[in-house]
Amino acid sequence: MESQLLNVLTIVALALLVTVTGGVAYLTLSDWRDRRRQEQENRELRRYSPKRK
Repeated sequence: MESQLLNVLTIVALALLVTVTGGVAYLTLSDWRDRRRQEQENRELRRYSPKRK
C-alpha cells in the first residue's frame, strides 16, 4: 500500500516538475521574442524619423 502511494506521489511530483519547467521555458521564450520585436520596431522608428536639429 505504501509503495503504491509513494509511486503515485513520485509520478505526480515529476509531472508537476515538467509542467512548471515547461511554463518557465515558455515565458522566457515569449519575453525574449517580445524584446527582440520591440528592439526591431525601435530601430525602424529611428531609421525613418526625421532628425531634429
